[in-house]
Amino acid sequence: MDWDLFSVSFVAVFLSELGDKSQLAAIALGGSSKSPRAVFFGSSGALLLASLVGVLLGEGAAQVLPTHLLKGLAALGFAAIGLRLLWPREDEE
Repeated sequence: MDWDLFSVSFVAVFLSELGDKSQLAAIALGGSSKSPRAVFFGSSGALLLASLVGVLLGEGAAQVLPTHLLKGLAALGFAAIGLRLLWPREDEE
């Protein structure tokens, strides 16, 4: 196992998940349920499944597209999201 890659993946996903909608949903469900353990296992399982889908799609895309093109497309996607967040449409203000 590549422990450096494991560590980077763990930290990146952990930090990106802090304060997002799924964490807020888990807080709400955990606070209003009689079985917080079920909420924990349900939300953990959902995150694992979503991560598995992402990894499998990424692996499949890497088989079809060259690495530099895949990284470039990801960078453009993140840049587009960032620009979209900086400059909202006039009807959203």
